[in-house]
Amino acid sequence: MHDFTFHNPTKIIFGKETEHRIGDILYEEGVKNVLFLYGTGSIKNNTLYDDVIASLNKHGIAYSEYSGVSSNPTLAHTIEGIAKAKADDVDAILCVGGGSVLDEGKAIAVGALDDGDVWDYFTGKPVTAALPVYTILTLAASGSEMNGNSVITNTLTNQKFSFSSALTYPKVSILNPELTFSVNPAYTAYGSVDAVAHVIEGYFTQESGSGIQDRLCESIISSVIEATAVVMQEPEDYDARAQIMWSATLALNGLPVTGLKNYSFPNHMIEHSLSALYNIAHGAGLSIVIPAWMQWYKEKNPERFTRFAKEVFGKSSADEGIEALKAWFRSIGAPVSLAEADIPASDIDAIAENAAQTAKVWGMSELYSSKDIEEILMLAR
Repeated sequence: MHDFTFHNPTKIIFGKETEHRIGDILYEEGVKNVLFLYGTGSIKNNTLYDDVIASLNKHGIAYSEYSGVSSNPTLAHTIEGIAKAKADDVDAILCVGGGSVLDEGKAIAVGALDDGDVWDYFTGKPVTAALPVYTILTLAASGSEMNGNSVITNTLTNQKFSFSSALTYPKVSILNPELTFSVNPAYTAYGSVDAVAHVIEGYFTQESGSGIQDRLCESIISSVIEATAVVMQEPEDYDARAQIMWSATLALNGLPVTGLKNYSFPNHMIEHSLSALYNIAHGAGLSIVIPAWMQWYKEKNPERFTRFAKEVFGKSSADEGIEALKAWFRSIGAPVSLAEADIPASDIDAIAENAAQTAKVWGMSELYSSKDIEEILMLAR
């Protein structure tokens, strides 16, 4: 295990009906005026929206509503949100929704304190200031509730880029598994794929690691697989939903890669092009890319792939492990080929060129040329 410094500043409040505490939390932190950010209105299909408003009103906390965040949040909508945050002079961002809402909220938090172009932060400009972010999570997937990452799509350039900053970790995130009961089977599946994908990246690409990190990663993957099988049959099984929610948070809060060296996120790098170009769900894009990438990459780290097969699926070979993961994707309804997502093989060159731009921004261009990416995508046809 390599030397490391680990610090995660996000406070997690986990459990039933915890969303009712948001007003108390903001009041205790001295917040007086928030931008209340949410998606396309699903929080109004249950009591969540009214519960949040009531909790804010309880302490006289002013709020401005900004809705309409899409599943792949766009730069244009983010810019409008920044303008609203500035005009209404908010002092914090309250994100109620899934990872997309949280990602856009972080970008708004940064842009609200800058007169420049917020896209600059997605192409390398360092974050130096941000409004505090608070979250109530409604979808277990991205881990954005306990990290500083933000992912936004620029629809003018068809680029899906990200930034990460210690300043955009949520101050407090509320996780109530009950709020995920109504998530439909497709997005439950995509969320579980995303959580597994976050762990897979560092697990396979690390230069070296340690037993505890390997076991943590394998445990998260196994936990998600086991619990997803339950909620596909019993959507309101609290314990299974809780297991998925906490596993997804752990998958990208920094713990799984602590003490690792020279790891990378190639599957996310390639998938960002799929969702930027075709607006497919992030988890659906990942379930397409991951098995193909694993086939392409397995000879670079055969011992790791054999271990994965044995520890996660009880298989004896790398190929069997890859096929077992692919079979799990199929079993929960996630696509495993470009064709299943109606993405033509004739587009592979264009997708690879787009992904190569992301590789450059992420410092991965020496590892993944457009030709390499083409080879991976050909395996995903």
